[in-house]
Amino acid sequence: MNELDQKLEAIRQLLENSQLDALVLRRVSSFAWATCGASSYVNTASELGTATIVITQDSKYLITNRIEAPRLSKEEKLEEQGWTFIVDDWYSEQTSLSKLIVGKRVGADFSSKDFVDVSIDIARLRSRLLLPEQERFRQLGKICAEAMNAAIHKITPGQSEHEIAAILAYETESRGAWPIVDLVAVDDRVYDYRHPLPTDKRLSKYAMLVLCGRKWGLVCSITRLIHFGKLPEDLAIKQSAVANVDAALIHHTRPNTRLSDVFTHAIHAYKQNGFADEWKLHHQGGIAGYESREFFGTPTSQEIVYEGQAYAWNPSITGVKSEDTILVGADNNEVLTDITDWPKIEVDIDGHKIYRPAILEIS
Repeated sequence: MNELDQKLEAIRQLLENSQLDALVLRRVSSFAWATCGASSYVNTASELGTATIVITQDSKYLITNRIEAPRLSKEEKLEEQGWTFIVDDWYSEQTSLSKLIVGKRVGADFSSKDFVDVSIDIARLRSRLLLPEQERFRQLGKICAEAMNAAIHKITPGQSEHEIAAILAYETESRGAWPIVDLVAVDDRVYDYRHPLPTDKRLSKYAMLVLCGRKWGLVCSITRLIHFGKLPEDLAIKQSAVANVDAALIHHTRPNTRLSDVFTHAIHAYKQNGFADEWKLHHQGGIAGYESREFFGTPTSQEIVYEGQAYAWNPSITGVKSEDTILVGADNNEVLTDITDWPKIEVDIDGHKIYRPAILEIS
């Protein structure tokens, strides 16, 4: 059974279990998942795309307008996938949707008074990556790692955060991925903000670059930090501590483990490394996929870790952060965004050596 058929089978099982007649998918992430990597967005900041998918027990429809239909057909090759196109004028496509689902009990991947909200169920399906998706994620991880490495080695003191962000965006887009998150902080802003939108502030000694790159609908996350000159002692202590926390998260993210239990290990690692309350200052990441995080890890999360899922943990201690995207395998976890020649910190957990990125020091 190919990738598309496996997904349609899962959707139709959801319809049966939820006693629904049809499913409407409009989110950019869900569209990409259901179509095996196609793009329905024009505005990359939009959560909802310019095409709507409707799936019943025996049919699959794609509703869009005359502007988008040619690209979706010719470049995304969705007619070849067997989708029945319903093409409207740009000002009337909601009419076709209404006609298609009239009298039916319908679920959707977004909140609406007209539909049953099954967005959580769809997020769970999106997060269970099939083998072709895992291979695409590997390729995306390599793209993001190469982009980050190339960008950070082009940074020099005196550049503004905007200039650094532009370099990171260029290196990402030139490799075929879209930087949906491109955050940069320099010097004191690394300490002040966990989500630093770039500003005109110019680099003196210390910078943090954060990238979420999207391709085939999948989203891969990576963070790296660079320091010009000898690393201050407080940063050296913090980078060691955050590496230990990240290693604990990665080590315990194994199949059949409850996400809350993984999180408990992280909380313990924060405390053990002398920064007990830092986890409260920023989310720690979680399950990745067609959203940068399909589900966040929390102390009460009931989600279960499955083989084939991707995770992007991002523990932080004020002034430092550690973030890569990993793929959960049967025997071990694979770091998809590893940069081979990047300086690393070795962490030993239960006899297992886990390597986390250090701050790159430039003398």
